[in-house]
Formats: sequence, C-alpha cells, structure tokens
Amino acid sequence: MDELRRCAELYALGADRRDPALWSAVMTEDVVLEGPGFCHTGREAVLGLLDVLGQMFKVTQHRIFQVVAEVDGDRASGETYCSAEHVLKDSDQLLVWAIRYQDQWRKDEGTWRFAHRRLIVDWEEVRPIKAQVEAGQ
Repeated sequence: MDELRRCAELYALGADRRDPALWSAVMTEDVVLEGPGFCHTGREAVLGLLDVLGQMFKVTQHRIFQVVAEVDGDRASGETYCSAEHVLKDSDQLLVWAIRYQDQWRKDEGTWRFAHRRLIVDWEEVRPIKAQVEAGQ
C-alpha cells in the first residue's frame, strides 16, 4: 500500500514540477489518463499534458490525502483523494479542485505504476490571492 501511495505522491510532484521523468517513472507505457473533457492513451500522449498545465497555470500544488486500494497479485485498483491548487495565468486568482482519482495500478518491471487514472473533480473554488508568484520557484 505504501508503494501505491508513493506512486500517487510522485505523480503529484511531477505535475507540480512539470517533470516528465517523474511522470514516466509512475506510468505504464499504455497508461490511460482521463478526466472532464479529455482522455489520453499512452505515456507519450499523457506527458504532453504537462505542457498544457504550464500553459494554463503559473504554478500548481497537489496534496495527496488518502489512498484506498485493493491489491490482486500484480494489479491494484482504488481511489486517491487529492486537492489541487492552480494559480491562473494572467490573473491573481487561485483555482482549487477537490479531486478523486479512480486508479488502476499494475506492477511493471517490479514497480507499481499507473495503468489508468480517471480524474473526478467533486467541486472547485476560485478565490483571489495576494502573494507574488513566480513559476518554477
């Protein structure tokens, strides 16, 4: 279970840092990532979403809460709760999402990786922020 949580944490860190190496490390080659209005299949296609995050947001912070999963041999399925804060480009506003990921992991070369992630946004909030934010710091 700790390895599955670590997979989710590295995914979040990779999103925040826009780090394709981190995302590659936690995704199978045939990974599927889907959410409201999008569905991408294959690691290379999913890695392109890091550029989309950079175009939409100055900076993001993802926080992982609980990971509940059932392991069956070299496969696991479950749900990961997360909040994601996004500083909007050209704005002093913060977009906050309450997220649930419906996850499927697969052991790949001895390492747990995401085979399928479905992002569900339970609610969102937009609020003003006052802090000076510079991407990449």
